Amino acid sequence: MTDRVRDENKRRITTLFETCFNVGDLGLLGELVSPDYVGPQGRRGPAGFTEIVVGLRTAFPDIHYTIEDIVAEDDKVAVRWTWSGTHQAAFRAYGPTGKAISNTGAGIFRLTAGTIVAAALETDRLGFLQQVGAVPADIATAPPPALAAAKP
Repeated sequence: MTDRVRDENKRRITTLFETCFNVGDLGLLGELVSPDYVGPQGRRGPAGFTEIVVGLRTAFPDIHYTIEDIVAEDDKVAVRWTWSGTHQAAFRAYGPTGKAISNTGAGIFRLTAGTIVAAALETDRLGFLQQVGAVPADIATAPPPALAAAKP
């Protein structure tokens, strides 16, 4: 794979975050996401990817992603990000809290002919659940309930 193709793949992933997620320009998803795309949760094609963006932008209308690192090799682009936004509507099973939320994540996107065909994503789910109040904030440092109850 040439440097030109790797640079173009990085540019496309940057556009995905800066234009689609940050600005909400969903029209570009048809150019960026392949009809063959299958996401981590089984969503397919540009329409499936659109569901992800709309869900995030509905729950966090002011969502903003910052790309911390982006690296391309062969047909893959790895990206590490931080995002922040105000939780103003339900997101999955979590009702709106009105809280400012921030989170980190990383993903590896595979591209074919300049379009995204697959993505593997990891996010700080525990941190998110703590911020929306679904999990106690001190769960990472608190002793497990069985150990706490066993102390004399």
